[in-house]
Amino acid sequence: MSVPSDTRTRHDKHGRYPEATTVEHFQRNLDAVRARIEAACRRAGRDFATVRLLPVSKTKPEASLRLAHAAGCRMLGENKVQEAYRKWEAMQDLTDLRWSVIGHLQTNKTKLVARFAAEFQALDSLRVAEALDRRLQVEGRSLDVFVQVNTSGEASKYGLAPGDVPAFVQKLPAFKALRVRGLMTLALFSSEAERVRQCFVLLRSLRDRLRQSTPVGNGLDELSMGMSGDFEIAIEEGATVVRVGQAIFGARPLPDSHYWPGETSTGEPQP
Repeated sequence: MSVPSDTRTRHDKHGRYPEATTVEHFQRNLDAVRARIEAACRRAGRDFATVRLLPVSKTKPEASLRLAHAAGCRMLGENKVQEAYRKWEAMQDLTDLRWSVIGHLQTNKTKLVARFAAEFQALDSLRVAEALDRRLQVEGRSLDVFVQVNTSGEASKYGLAPGDVPAFVQKLPAFKALRVRGLMTLALFSSEAERVRQCFVLLRSLRDRLRQSTPVGNGLDELSMGMSGDFEIAIEEGATVVRVGQAIFGARPLPDSHYWPGETSTGEPQP
């Protein structure tokens, strides 16, 4: 899958995208991102239809999300569960809008995710899996989940160590309300494209090994990797979901450390 390429990261644009304020602006941004996805797919010899774009709306106000929906967005990604839940409550008139929770989850917040989310991309704890499963069964719902893997080795990042993933995945079939779809990672936030690429190569290689021994019922087809600054590299390495925020919604006014208290400003980059 790896594509010899001079593809660079776009982290130099981090924080510089202008804010989208109209439906037309959102449509232009979406068209531009899709064109980048399509070009990366051509380089990798992949079908454009095999990559799902997940627009990430965290920290953006409801009015901005409504513009994105009017421009065609039907699933939005949010990091903080309580923020996402408030938006879901306020926007239930948009009956075709679905929600993906992509940030770290504490067990005491699982009841909210079980109530409204269609997807959870940051599963890295059996305690959270158990709590989610229990809450989902109460709600009479099921949930698509991705296992988060720390491919960069940075202590500031959440996710399982790659070596811990096989044993973790083997235990997930016990949780009947969870539908395991694949793996997710946050790459190193670096302008050195090859160091970023290696995070994506590691996740794809891990997924490929797991698929050879995965329990029946665990689907590991998906790879959620790549954000506004590096999703082209992720697609070249097999990404099936790319999480894009700033390139669609525009930059956020505060540094990353504001959105993840206790993290360094480069520990958890904004999508």
